[in-house]
Amino acid sequence: MTAGLIALVVALAAASGLGLAMRRRAGRFQRGPAARAASPEVLTEEDLGGPLGPQATLVQFSTAFCAPCRPTRQLLAQVAGMVDGVSHVEVDAAERLDLVRRLRISSTPTVLVLDQQGAIVKRASGMPRKADVIAALGTVITVPGGQSQVASPRWGSDRPVERA
Repeated sequence: MTAGLIALVVALAAASGLGLAMRRRAGRFQRGPAARAASPEVLTEEDLGGPLGPQATLVQFSTAFCAPCRPTRQLLAQVAGMVDGVSHVEVDAAERLDLVRRLRISSTPTVLVLDQQGAIVKRASGMPRKADVIAALGTVITVPGGQSQVASPRWGSDRPVERA
C-alpha cells in the first residue's frame, strides 16, 4: 500500500512538472528554421493562400475547434494593423495538411513570423502575448539606418504622456 502511494505521488509530481513546463513554453517564440538551417524554410503566396507582407508576414495555423485561435487571430490582426508593411494570413490546418506536415505543426494556434522573402524567422505554439509578437517582428523589420522599426514601439506621439 505504501509503495503504491509513493508511486502515485511521484507520478503526480512528474505530471505537474511537465504540465508547468509546457504551459510556460506555450506562446513563446522560438527561432525558426531560417535561423537554424543553412537552407531556410520559405513559404510562398501559393503556400499561404494570401499575399506576403512587404516587410513581414504573421502566419497563423488554426482549426475550427481551437479555443485560443480566435483571440490569437484578433491579436495578430491588431499588430499587423499597427505596424506598416506587415500582413496577417490565417491558414486552416485541416485544409492544408500538406503544409502542416511539411512545417511540423503539432498544435493550434501556431504562429510563424516570416521575413520579406517568406523565410520562417520565428515560431510560437499557443497564443502569444502582444509584446512577444511585436518583439518577434522587431527582429525582422529594419529601417534604412539598420534600426529595428518595431523594437520599441510608440503608441502615439513622441511626447511623454501627461496624467491628470
